[in-house]
Amino acid sequence: MALLAVLLPLLMLGVVLALGRYEDVLLPKEPDEADRPDGTAPVH
Repeated sequence: MALLAVLLPLLMLGVVLALGRYEDVLLPKEPDEADRPDGTAPVH
């Protein structure tokens, strides 16, 4: 039981980090405000 208490948070941390990396690869990055011409609004 103590082993589960130690390993479960580490496993959950690994899952969260893996999902973060997956999101970075899957979703395109939004252009920075400096990349847009003046006077244009960001598109959501």
